[in-house]
Amino acid sequence: MKRLIAAALTAAALFAAPAQAADERFITVASTTSTQSSGLFEHLLPVFEDKTGIDVRVVAVGTGKAIQMAEAGDADVLFVHHKPSEEKFVAAGYGLVRRDVMYNDFVIVGPKAEPAGVSGMKDAAGALKKIAEAAAPFASRGDDSGTHKAELALWKQAGVDVGGAGGDWYRATGSGMGPTLNTAAGMGAYALTDRGTWLNFKNRDDLAVLVEGDQSLFNQYGVIVVNPEKHPHVKTDDAQAFADWLVAPEGQKAIADYTINGEQLFFPNAAGS
Repeated sequence: MKRLIAAALTAAALFAAPAQAADERFITVASTTSTQSSGLFEHLLPVFEDKTGIDVRVVAVGTGKAIQMAEAGDADVLFVHHKPSEEKFVAAGYGLVRRDVMYNDFVIVGPKAEPAGVSGMKDAAGALKKIAEAAAPFASRGDDSGTHKAELALWKQAGVDVGGAGGDWYRATGSGMGPTLNTAAGMGAYALTDRGTWLNFKNRDDLAVLVEGDQSLFNQYGVIVVNPEKHPHVKTDDAQAFADWLVAPEGQKAIADYTINGEQLFFPNAAGS
């Protein structure tokens, strides 16, 4: 009898599990490692989830991979930071509308010993040119992320072909911002990083911010709901609720309120917020 009861309970549990899973309300957000490693999502998501009951599951990868995920229908929302790629994503019919959410900036960090002599420069491309001329170690994400795309644009502006640099002084890590900063710290290398990740990065060792304030280091983030006409399984209503919340006054305030040691990491700039 006990075995029959146990078997019945097991069967009931098996049948109940899919039902519980079906009732679970969540969306998948393909986003960047910078929003994750900066600690922003840990601050934002509980506020949204408490308000709506919608669980937000973030897959943090480089912008290029996040866009590929969304194109394949493996995400409901795209939240990244390379506007040309985002606009191309929408133009190809994969996304509904792109909206500005917030911005911060990139900075060039490097060893305090400063072998390339770029400290205090306001010309980011000029600083990279000096780093290349000195053959000073540079750690690149090399992962098709928004940060990597911004870095490549600066190298192009500087007239430097890093593709031909090999592993001599230019090291592509193929990983996220945190691991790349760890590599830079370990080898005394320069690196381009978003300021949010830098402020939340603990293993700085001998690294310091050396170049900042150039307009070319501006770093805009945008949000896009994946188009259900491309992928009918997308949870459009809940995805739209999240995107709307990010650009609404409540979401914008939550972004502005996120600080580390009193320093604001991201600055909301949604239209009409």
